Amino acid sequence: MGDLSDGPPVVPLPERFDRRLRLGPFASARDALKFVTYAAVGALLVPFTTPDLWLAVVGVGFAMCVVRPDGQGLDERAVSFVLWRLRSAAGEAAMSRHPANPVGHGALLAIRPGRYVAVVRTGGTPIAYLPPTELAHRFELFRNLLRSVDPSLAFTVASVPMRSAPVSPTPVPADRSDQPAAAGYAELVELLCRRRLVRKVYLALASEKVGADGISDLEGRVATLTQHLAGLGLRVVRLRDRGLSDAAHRWGWSWGRSAT
Repeated sequence: MGDLSDGPPVVPLPERFDRRLRLGPFASARDALKFVTYAAVGALLVPFTTPDLWLAVVGVGFAMCVVRPDGQGLDERAVSFVLWRLRSAAGEAAMSRHPANPVGHGALLAIRPGRYVAVVRTGGTPIAYLPPTELAHRFELFRNLLRSVDPSLAFTVASVPMRSAPVSPTPVPADRSDQPAAAGYAELVELLCRRRLVRKVYLALASEKVGADGISDLEGRVATLTQHLAGLGLRVVRLRDRGLSDAAHRWGWSWGRSAT
């Protein structure tokens, strides 16, 4: 074994094959062309202003094209920030159009006098590698599910980032020697889950009758739907309170006071 008095052995890694080729002080030819564009715009302003303004534009353009914190140019970061602010303002405006009572209380929403809606949320389950007998059984269960529903059923599908908490490793005490490696692995898991999307399916059932009879009938249909979904191996969640109100936003429903 070699002498390790100067530290652990270091293996140099070769340059990446897919890295961008630099062009002088610029990270790429695209950045160099962007700088030429800044200089040309400044030159067009010279007949109307002073040459000092052209030099200022050239200096700002050079900084925009050369300074790249975290691999992103200053102008690109500015554009991303402006777009984010516009999206945030649009989201706040959309939320302000909702009724004054945005939080539900209970498991039913009154969308009209005497008419109620219940919503359940579920996901999906992989079936590609199931044996043929199990696939046939799942198909039969799904057919029974379709037969049990009625025209008052509505559904919508959304994709959301995967939660990292269920798959994250247990935190390691700070005094352990492998704590940095464990922290790096936990960060890697979080990043992978953030880029992986999972499917969320929202199913809504509306009451067909008015009053207490309608609520009782709706609860029975919700229980039947939940039973069929659970038989398919799906995890079913009955939405309540704020979750129920947020689901109503997806359909653009307006509502009154919720019922228990």
